[in-house]
Amino acid sequence: MSIFDKAMARIIREGELEIRYANGRVARFGKPSDRLPSVAIRFTDRGVPRAILSDPRLGAAETFMDGRLVIEQGDVRNLIDLFRGNAPAEDGGKLKGGFGSHVKRALTRIDRMNWERRSKRNVAHHYDLSDRLYDLFLDSDRQYSCAYFTDPSVGLEQAQLDKKAHIAAKLNLKPGLKVLDIGCGWGGMALYLNRVADVDVLGITLSEEQLKVARRRAEEAGVADRVKFELIDYRRLEGRFDRIVSVGMFEHVGPPNYRRFFQKCRELLAPDGAMLVHTIGRTGRPGTTDAFTTKYIFPGGYIPALSEMVAGSEGTKLIVSDVETLRLHYAYTLDHWYDRTVAAREAIEALYDARFYRMWIFYLAGAAAAFRHGGMVNFQVQYIRNRHALPITRDYMSEAEAALRAKG
Repeated sequence: MSIFDKAMARIIREGELEIRYANGRVARFGKPSDRLPSVAIRFTDRGVPRAILSDPRLGAAETFMDGRLVIEQGDVRNLIDLFRGNAPAEDGGKLKGGFGSHVKRALTRIDRMNWERRSKRNVAHHYDLSDRLYDLFLDSDRQYSCAYFTDPSVGLEQAQLDKKAHIAAKLNLKPGLKVLDIGCGWGGMALYLNRVADVDVLGITLSEEQLKVARRRAEEAGVADRVKFELIDYRRLEGRFDRIVSVGMFEHVGPPNYRRFFQKCRELLAPDGAMLVHTIGRTGRPGTTDAFTTKYIFPGGYIPALSEMVAGSEGTKLIVSDVETLRLHYAYTLDHWYDRTVAAREAIEALYDARFYRMWIFYLAGAAAAFRHGGMVNFQVQYIRNRHALPITRDYMSEAEAALRAKG
């Protein structure tokens, strides 16, 4: 039995994996399962097993992207689910890194520092891709963050609308308040808050492409005088806001900058203000970003542990007033994005090429598996400066959310 066979035999205990090697040999692992899929793959050359063993996530991704790892039964989502499902986070399981992992961890720590001069470049790497790409797999409002599913059967459009209502309810909005949206994306959240709560919003971003779209949308909605967007780093912003919201941006801050982020937010937040940070998070202790994500998807990105967020805000005189963990919502969201991407394969390959398409579905499938089987969740952490800033029970949230959903 080869070293690769031994590794597969240790990992694949439930579900079935069939591998056809480049020399024609076939090996099978695991057993039939109602929980995990059966997958068959083929290696086109002898170097594929070595590439995967040396760095499982990056090696598997790149050999799949290059067409050297071919899936003959199932798809890449099934393949990743099979591996991650055999090492669920709840059981303490973890797929081991490859050789040289100490060096990779050191490089990751350097990369995730996310100095200000690097932040704009990192954002552009991902968010300045073709508008057409995002139109093909996101909802009509281009919400590129975890949706909120009141039921798993709810469609993506409704779930993203419900996400905005869920967040708005926690902000305890009143007409005329000034709201800051840090990392405003294509402007959907800012426009929604203005529409349903009659508030003025400033959205800030580091993506020039997102800025163009957000400003155009505000003009088209006739609210450009009340919903404004600027290309500026949060560290450079001045002013005072009654509410601050940040959705899907904290992943790009970097642990060395957490204290500075929260200090700046406190400076910007009115004394009786409230802030909500919605971010991907990890359920366990602090970790590192995997090589595939760093290289191809989110350079400089890092998923925080809750302990890191709280430690970052300690000493800034911000009060953690509410914490919610969304456990499966992003898995459901990513499933929708994956299905839409697969349906748009020809259009995406025409925009880029087949390798980019395979990279994108690997990214979405891997992320979904991390939320379904791994240690990834979403945190919504609410902060206030003054303990009297919000009602003393959470009833106001559910009451406001019901009213917002009624508005649609």
